[in-house]
Parts: sequence; structure tokens; C-alpha cells
Amino acid sequence: MAFIRLPWRLYRDAANWVPPLISERKRFLDRRRNAFFAHAEAEYFLAWRGRTPVGRITAHVDHRFNEFQNNRWGMFGFFECERDPATAGALLEAAEQWLRARGRDRLIGPFDFSTNHECGLLVEGFEYRPQILENWHHPYYRELLEAHGLVKAMDLYKWEILRSNYDKVYPVIGELAERVGREHGVYLRPLRKRQLASEVRKFMEIYNEAWSHNWGFVPLTDAELDQMARELRPVLDVDFAKAAEHEGQVVGVSLSLLDFNQVLAGLNGRLLPLGWAKALLARRRINEIRVFALGVKPAFQHTGTAAALYNDVWQTCLQRGIERAETGWILEVNEPMNRAMEALAGRIVKRYRIYERRFEPGAAPAFPGAAG
Repeated sequence: MAFIRLPWRLYRDAANWVPPLISERKRFLDRRRNAFFAHAEAEYFLAWRGRTPVGRITAHVDHRFNEFQNNRWGMFGFFECERDPATAGALLEAAEQWLRARGRDRLIGPFDFSTNHECGLLVEGFEYRPQILENWHHPYYRELLEAHGLVKAMDLYKWEILRSNYDKVYPVIGELAERVGREHGVYLRPLRKRQLASEVRKFMEIYNEAWSHNWGFVPLTDAELDQMARELRPVLDVDFAKAAEHEGQVVGVSLSLLDFNQVLAGLNGRLLPLGWAKALLARRRINEIRVFALGVKPAFQHTGTAAALYNDVWQTCLQRGIERAETGWILEVNEPMNRAMEALAGRIVKRYRIYERRFEPGAAPAFPGAAG
């Protein structure tokens, strides 16, 4: 609980930080209940000053990821720290030592715990409140990591799309969407909530095929798919969950989530005793979505299927009175997706950064000010 509750103290004066649900964080960090740990190991570290926790970090090895990517990366995550280089150095040194002992060749992150979860350190866009399944960080965290030798490995973009900019969407999006059924036999349908487990599996087949060559990707296991289906059920809105089918086969998917952080912001991490009532009232006022994931099988990526899914999100936002959407993170090197966001009248509003520090063979960790 000290590990989970630390951010409440570090962010007590940060207006844009949104407290997570404590019960959800307990389940997620529990090695017995999180399916991630069937193929991974981790250690959690807390930095203390006297009897007060002042920083935290995880070090973890995802063996499935290492095998899929054919690398020996060691990851860190859940980094939170007071504005003190010595505290940050002690945390990073502890994580590096733990990873070196397991034969890793670098410290890379933050990943909470992989690219299938929250990842990256916020380096631009601090003025925006985080959306569902997204972190917000103090601006000085970047200083702490870079002062201890961590350098950029990859940036992740989040794009904003505003309802008020609908007239600026490139006309080709609507034209492609209108032709995809007639010319390619691809049609959209809502995901079936009553068959959510099987629908999520179809969704993830697309996910695994469409994203398999992306930097940092690791496919989800069957147990992780089942866990995702359970977690998505309470927040799934079928208006924003669509499958694209061709001759009865799913060839593309789009899943957007109502931004439940607008609800969580008023709960202070707890649903009981009155949190449920507050949540139900606040849900009616949600006016933003996060485009959680959108992908198309490679064989259908030049048919206009993606345009049909983009257009559907736009039209649903117009019908439901959604004023603002943000994309899930997109790799800075993913040119096709980033150009598509420009076509949708989007603009980059947040940048998350993955940092790394490669280990020199035989060298001991050397983080300035880490001792003590």
C-alpha cells in the first residue's frame, strides 16, 4: 500500500493528476492475479527517508517480450520520485543491479509493465489532464532521468481531434469510407458485448497481426486476453467498438473508450462508500473519448477499411455529442498512422518518451548521488 499510495503525496498539489482506483492497482501489481507474471518477473522498490516513502520504481524482465523481440532488455516502470537527484539515483541503481543480475543489457522504460499497458514518461503536454489508461508526470521527472544518463529511445505521440474541426477533415476519408463496401465487400458492425471474450480475441488477432512489426511490441497471451476482456466490460460502449468484416471474417477493428478519468478525478481512488453514486452521475457528463486502438490486417490496409473505421469514430462522436478525442499513443516512426491523424484534422498534444541506459559490460552502476 505504501508503494501504491505514494503518488497521492507527490501529486497532492498537481491539479491535472488523476488518482487511480486503489483496488485496481492492487490487482494489477499482484503477481498472483496479473496474467503478465506468467511470463515475467519483477521487483518493486521503495525509497524511504526515515519513515516516509519518497520514491518508487519497478525492475522487470518480460521473458516473452525478450523472446519475441530477440533482445535482452531489462525494463523499469512505475517511476515516481520527489525532486531529489539522490533519491532518483538510488532507485535507478537498485533497478539496474537487479536487472544486471538477470543478464539484461540495458535499463529501458518506463513501462507499466509493457507496451500493452501504460508506458512512457510525459515530456510535453503537462497542461492536459490524462485520459483513461494514461499517466501524468511531474515535469521534473525528465530532469531526474536525464541527469542519471538515461537517453531517448523512442517518443510516443498522442493526437487531439476536436469536433469543432470536423470541416477540416480531408474529404478523401469520407470518399474511401463510402466506397469500401461496394468495391471491397468490407462492412462495419458493432462488437457484441454479450460475446465479449470471443470478440476481444478477434480484436487481438488483428492487433497481433497489424502491430507485430512495431517497435516494442509483444503479443498478449490467452490469459492476458481474458483479463483484458474482464477489465474492458465495465467501460465498453458498443457505439465506439466496431469490427470491419469481409465475407464473415474480421479484418479490422476500432475500439474507443469513454474517458472515465473524468469520473475518477472525483473519487480519490475509492468507489466505496459513495464512489459508485458519484461515478454514475459523472458518467453522464463524459464528453471525451480515447481512441484506444484501431488496426487493419495488412491485406486490407489499402482498401479504405481504416478510413471507414476513422469515419465511423467521427460520425459517432457527432451523434453522441463528444467534443474531443485523443488517440492512443502512436510511435513517432509510424509515418502512415501519423499522416492519417493529420488527415483527420488532428494535432499532437502530448509526447511520452521511452528512455534507456545501456549497460557497459562488467561496469558497475554509476548514478551520481545515489549512495545512501
